[in-house]
Amino acid sequence: MSTHTFPLKTPNGRELLGGDLLAQSLLALDVRVAFGLHGGHLDAFLMGCVDIGIELIDTRHETAAIQAAEGFSKVSGKTGCCFVTANSGFCNGLPGLATAFADRSPILCITSSPPLRDAETNALQGFHDQVVLSKPITKFCLRVTSVGEIPRLVSLAWRTASAGPPGPTLLDFPIDVLFTPVREEDVAWGGITAPMVAVPGPGGRAVRDVIGMVKASVRPVVIVGTGAKGAVEKTISLAEKIGIPIFHTPKFSTAIPFSHPFCAGSALTLGLLTATNKPQPDLVIILGARTGFLLGGRGGAIIPTSDCRIVQVDIDGSEIGRSEHVDLGIVSDIELFTSALLKEVEASEKFRVPEEWIRTALSLKSFRAPHNEKEPILDTTNGHLHPYHAVKKLFQCIPDDSIVCIDGGESGGWALQCLPEAHAHLSMVCTGYLGFLGNGWGYALGAAVADKSRLVVNMQGDGSAGFHIAELDTYAKFGLRVLTVVVNNSCWGMSCAGQELIYGNISDARPAAKLRPETRYDIIAEGFGVSSTIIDATETIPPSPSDTRRKSFKELGFSEDEKSKKVLDAIGAAVDEVVHMDGPGLIDLRVSPYPFQDMTMGMVGATNDPDVIVVPYYDNLPRPYYKEKKNVRIN
Repeated sequence: MSTHTFPLKTPNGRELLGGDLLAQSLLALDVRVAFGLHGGHLDAFLMGCVDIGIELIDTRHETAAIQAAEGFSKVSGKTGCCFVTANSGFCNGLPGLATAFADRSPILCITSSPPLRDAETNALQGFHDQVVLSKPITKFCLRVTSVGEIPRLVSLAWRTASAGPPGPTLLDFPIDVLFTPVREEDVAWGGITAPMVAVPGPGGRAVRDVIGMVKASVRPVVIVGTGAKGAVEKTISLAEKIGIPIFHTPKFSTAIPFSHPFCAGSALTLGLLTATNKPQPDLVIILGARTGFLLGGRGGAIIPTSDCRIVQVDIDGSEIGRSEHVDLGIVSDIELFTSALLKEVEASEKFRVPEEWIRTALSLKSFRAPHNEKEPILDTTNGHLHPYHAVKKLFQCIPDDSIVCIDGGESGGWALQCLPEAHAHLSMVCTGYLGFLGNGWGYALGAAVADKSRLVVNMQGDGSAGFHIAELDTYAKFGLRVLTVVVNNSCWGMSCAGQELIYGNISDARPAAKLRPETRYDIIAEGFGVSSTIIDATETIPPSPSDTRRKSFKELGFSEDEKSKKVLDAIGAAVDEVVHMDGPGLIDLRVSPYPFQDMTMGMVGATNDPDVIVVPYYDNLPRPYYKEKKNVRIN
């Protein structure tokens, strides 16, 4: 047998079918787990997976299955694999493909369709052309019409997902192709057993130019993103050699240890420099991170727009300089770039970043918002927990080196603000570049499957929690250590905040932004067999009748303890209980809708300036005057 093939395995009791060939092709590419939902179109493939030992994680919704493949990819560093059935399942999965495409997540999605002979006959689950619909939101998609071509085309789709800028690919297998017997002599193997292609590295001159820029700077920083997840060790070594502080994008922290002396935390804290009258960086080296709203947009608070040189290194040349002018752009794999840079540093005359700047940059990780710190733990107007204090306490109680998946609007803002308290192994903003709520359910699932040694924290608002809460059943089914926290303020927090900031002095209406405080996420969790509790400082919502464990904050601590301390202690007790279980858990964490998160207020940009048009969540616009300035009254 030639080296570009693999031995086919005939299943016991039946002949080898196209579905078996598909499964065995994936196994040859080192696929060991796939996420999805059953559909009869896929049975030949699913049975093939079982026969060769590919683990199938079946979810409660197709969107969550594709997002789980994303989460798996981000934590494992491998391409994720998922499957959805024809048309109905495929259409449910489209949001997952859209987010994977926007967030450059390498996944392969397997779907099916009616028999080829039934094209344009109004066949069952055959109305939409899935390849046509997938084209705009995938890197590559194709309908496989010949059983013998399966290995070649699977290899092509698999390699395309991770080659260059990563992203989703999709293969549509008509059901008759999956159920057709395989003739080994007709198989086209393609690159199924070939090694992965070499990735591009930096040129020597570019590396030397970067060294020169670092030596000439006095306030340099590195910002790492998803593309740098394979370069953690080299990035750490570089920081240790020259003393350059490492920040991470909120989108993806990479696995640089929080406790490392040169880990400076989230790049969002760079915005504090101007706010505290400290100088901004004069050199920013962006490694595998994309500019845009997750790095402050074009406002200059995080990546300065003046008096600062910018180096951007990315596998995707189209991302370099997308938002702002860069002084040096390098198309390269980040691990190869950091290796080359480290080698050049070791070969050059010793130099080090000024100690004063190192101290200033690293101090940002310990910054805690003084206004939130001073505010009461319990809201004096409604009795609920202050969201800052609630999320801060929760993060202080989870084990160090957990994986934190952040979803939701206002709740996501509080989670990002309090993230330094978590000492997380890895953190991800699951809403991504689409601002897509509900992704965290799938991301947490994929993360928990990829790394079963850690607790995964699935942070949700009560709005985003409603999207895919049935995935609690999936967590329980597979015994995954996922702690879901519903930060519950009984409204779409960012929506209510935006409406109040803009219309608060005009109208009491808050259209389409309210949720019901009567909704009991803890009881919903119990229905799925998931351990749960509710933390309610107002004492108006009783523990679930079926919950016989000690949960009430009133039973904690000493009788003379303040109520606020007991409520915070209840959060710790609830987390501790989940940590010591083998399976998932949920906390319905009731908080006040006030105050609004600083990030929300900054994004909404409300103002009474008559010369400004307020554009919520984007930069405001100057009011145009075509002939002469008119008096404009703003209530």
